[in-house]
Amino acid sequence: MEAFSSTPGKIKIFNAASGQIEELDKVSKTDAQWKSMLTPEQYNVMRLKGTEIPFAQSCALPKKNETGVYRCAGCGTDLFLVQTKFESGTGWPSFWQPVSELNIRTQLDYSAGQARAEVLCARCQSHLGHVFDDGPPPSGKRYCMNAVALKFAKINLPEIKQFQKAAFAAGCFWGVQSAFGNIKGVLKVTAGYSGGNLKNPSYEEVCTGKTGHAETVELEFNPEVVTYEKLLDLFWSLADPASLNMKKIDPSGQYRFIIFYYTPQQKEAALASKKKFETATGYHDLAVQIMEAKDFYKAESYHQDYYAKHGLKPFCNLPKANGRR
Repeated sequence: MEAFSSTPGKIKIFNAASGQIEELDKVSKTDAQWKSMLTPEQYNVMRLKGTEIPFAQSCALPKKNETGVYRCAGCGTDLFLVQTKFESGTGWPSFWQPVSELNIRTQLDYSAGQARAEVLCARCQSHLGHVFDDGPPPSGKRYCMNAVALKFAKINLPEIKQFQKAAFAAGCFWGVQSAFGNIKGVLKVTAGYSGGNLKNPSYEEVCTGKTGHAETVELEFNPEVVTYEKLLDLFWSLADPASLNMKKIDPSGQYRFIIFYYTPQQKEAALASKKKFETATGYHDLAVQIMEAKDFYKAESYHQDYYAKHGLKPFCNLPKANGRR
């Protein structure tokens, strides 16, 4: 459910001021139109993927104690809240998380001779900067942005609703993504790989069993609509306690069952839910791991929303006999 919209030319975007998801038109302009509305420096950065001079800080900055949001200079999409900004010492504005992952898009960029995660505005596809894994808690991310790609807008932060993340591995991620994507309050579900050691693995590499990754879905959800405990209940509904108890699923393979927690509160809830499930079923020492969330790597596009794309209703979360599809 990756910013999925049933209407062609539309995209789901989170509005920071209202705290709501809106379905908006994608922004597409000709090169001449972009040149007419952007400054030469903005055009070079946002459309030609250039990099501004560090410490320029040419975007409007909030005054002391002023709250608000940084928006895309190309289309006005909300990108980063003031309170997620931190001083990285790099000379470029740095943030530890976006307003919502619906509002940005990442892709691999090899322009500097090495793989980097480029960050784009999801609505107008303007280049914003890159994201790195050396940021502060709680995300551990550093969204290093070009100041000219941002514009500051003052809004009332107390009205902003903060969404939360969750991640689960429960067999084949096609079915797991479909199951969680149908839950009210779940805003985004992405299929991917986590729990292993190889960076940016491909599906073929994961299938070898040598990467240590499990097929995983990463969720963004509104806790005011659906609680984390409800998500845990759905996770356990996917589990076959007899199979997990007898370890029919490889405990180190891509189809193993894992609850990835992002906060101490999620860890506590996950442990309690496992104990509750074991008591209710009479099975104990289930082959279900509970571990701190690691790097999550998005799976190939053909794996995303597989059932929705193919109009399929059957749900599968257990592996095929040969471990491949």
